[in-house]
This record gives sequence, C-alpha cells and structure tokens, in this order.
Amino acid sequence: MKVILLERVEGKGGLGDVVTVKDGYARNFLLPRSKALRANAANLKVFEAQRSEIEARNAKAKDTAGKAGEKLDGSSYVMIRQAGESGQLYGSVAGRDVADAINAEGGSKVDRAMVVLDKPIKTLGVHEVKVRLHPEVTVTISLNIARSADEAERQARGENVIETQFAEERIADEQAQADLLEGGAGQQETFGEA
Repeated sequence: MKVILLERVEGKGGLGDVVTVKDGYARNFLLPRSKALRANAANLKVFEAQRSEIEARNAKAKDTAGKAGEKLDGSSYVMIRQAGESGQLYGSVAGRDVADAINAEGGSKVDRAMVVLDKPIKTLGVHEVKVRLHPEVTVTISLNIARSADEAERQARGENVIETQFAEERIADEQAQADLLEGGAGQQETFGEA
C-alpha cells in the first residue's frame, strides 16, 4: 500500500515522502496513529494544502522533545531487583519498567513505547538505554540495576560486584583452608586435663 508520511518513520522515510509499505503495517500502525495518509489523489491535494501546517506542528513537537531530551540525556536511574548469585535477574527489566522509573523520578513523561530495548535486560549492572522522545530526538540514559542500594553505589563507581563477590568468596575459602591446615585436621584440643 502506498502512503504519504506525516512524520519521519524509522526505516521508511521522512515527512511528505510517498512510500510503499505492507498493508498490515499501514492499516494497523501508520494510519490509526496519524503517522500517514493513504496515497491517493484527494489525500495528496489535502497534504499539499496543509503541508506547511503539518511541518510547523512537527517542528514544534521536535523542539518540545528536544527540550525534554536535554534534561533527560545522560541521566541515571537505579532499579533494585532480586537476582541470583551469578547476577542473573529473577525476571527481567522491560520497556515498561524503564518508563516507570523515569516517570517516578519526575524527569519527564515517557511512554513505554518510547523506550528502545532490543531485548529485555536480564543481568545486574549498569546498562545504557535509548529513549526516543520524537522520531528525530533520541537520548541515552543509564540504568543501574542492583540487588541493594549499597550495591548500586558500588556499581556506579565502576566496580563489578559479581566479580568482587566471587573474589571475596575465593579468599574466604583459601583462608578457611589455611586455618584448617594450620590447626591440624582431626586434632582435638583438650581442656582441663592434666
């Protein structure tokens, strides 16, 4: 189906472009969300008559998103989640969770559809996440996913808490083995016998 784009659509084109897309994509996404019009003679005339108004509306939306993006770009959010010893989360962090964290901080109004995640986040650590506030405005935020506030602070300083935990356990095991050898395995201390 041929459509006229009313805003920039990732991978398809920019404002005013006439592009061919799959019928389902046009019917289920572009047309209901007012991102495009069917490309026929009547709609082409309507679009050309309103082009300057549509471009002005798009520029205003882009400026608004740009101002919100300046506040949001580079910001960091801490999320406390349950995880196993290896750093694997019980569950995952999805776009909705990221949007809720941003909105809870009062940074700006972010919808879950604006959060760009290739796949859900399933491990502890600091993760970079892109937020698309407008088709032409994308910012990057930092998510610090940890098991506790103390662990989040350590991760923010750049420490890998999982490796540190394993190193501490290894040192404790080596110390326990050294204590066992030093004390002599199987010997009992006798108290009060003369």
